[in-house]
Amino acid sequence: MGASRILRSLLGAALVAAAATTCAQTYPSKPIRFIAPFPPGGSSDVLCRVLGQKLADVAGQPVVVENRAGASGNIGHEYGAKQPADGYTLLLSNNAALAINPHLFKRLGFDPQGDFAPVTMVASAGQVLVVHPSVAATSVQELIALAKARPGQLHFGSGGKGIPSHIAGETFKVAAGVDIVHVPYKGTVQAVGDLVGGQVQLVFSDMVPAIPHIRSGKLRPLAVTVAQRSAALPEVPTMDEAGMPGFRSVVWWAVLVPRGTPGEIIARLNGVFGRIMKLPEVQERYASLGVFTEHSTPQQVTERIKSDLQEFAKILKAAGVEAE
Repeated sequence: MGASRILRSLLGAALVAAAATTCAQTYPSKPIRFIAPFPPGGSSDVLCRVLGQKLADVAGQPVVVENRAGASGNIGHEYGAKQPADGYTLLLSNNAALAINPHLFKRLGFDPQGDFAPVTMVASAGQVLVVHPSVAATSVQELIALAKARPGQLHFGSGGKGIPSHIAGETFKVAAGVDIVHVPYKGTVQAVGDLVGGQVQLVFSDMVPAIPHIRSGKLRPLAVTVAQRSAALPEVPTMDEAGMPGFRSVVWWAVLVPRGTPGEIIARLNGVFGRIMKLPEVQERYASLGVFTEHSTPQQVTERIKSDLQEFAKILKAAGVEAE
């Protein structure tokens, strides 16, 4: 009887493996949903649509982008985690949701490491410190002097509590020794919109929503938060060059699928995104947005999440930001 059970078990495992292989060979055979867990018009939304269009071209199936925004990305992630693990639901996540939110929310509604399987990194970018033209500062040092002369009077907008634009602002407060007031919004697009309107004075913005307003003269850029100047804003100095050495704020994006998605499908998706990242039109589009192309193994995404979880724990503690 024991041998019979072992034989049935082995046979069952073989059938499951054969079914998974067959599924991978025919994948994709129907439309794919690509969830953008942040508001329309923001970096995640724009990148999701760029990648979705190319994925549809390469995969030969329609790709439908769904915006599931709210709670600093938690709503879209919770929704994505509950979808079938069949390769037909993808999620464009970032380090804010995966490595910052766990320190900020006592209840996430999803497990960043347990509910998803990573596919690949797809993008990274710095931020740009932008001010309203009415602000009497044309450099970071002038902004610091102004903030020190007017403590508590300058307001910085962010895409919400724990979003990189918030963390960058809090880090700036500590590093520069200034008293500026945080004003959270439901997304960086909304924060930038109010900055253009003069309701707040500065934002550490993602490149995507800021660049059109910089080019139209509605916002003044002071510095970018990465080690090298951005090809999209070549005249804008780095924070290092602006007198704040070592100041960094980097956002990265990765594609995830629900945990349990067959490894063969994940491997196929990884290869497809690898080809997409090499397309000249994608590289040109990324450059125009101030974003760098990325491609990695799934394991490298996992390692990046673990590393950033530790790093942001230190940053948030230093900034005095606690979970709610």
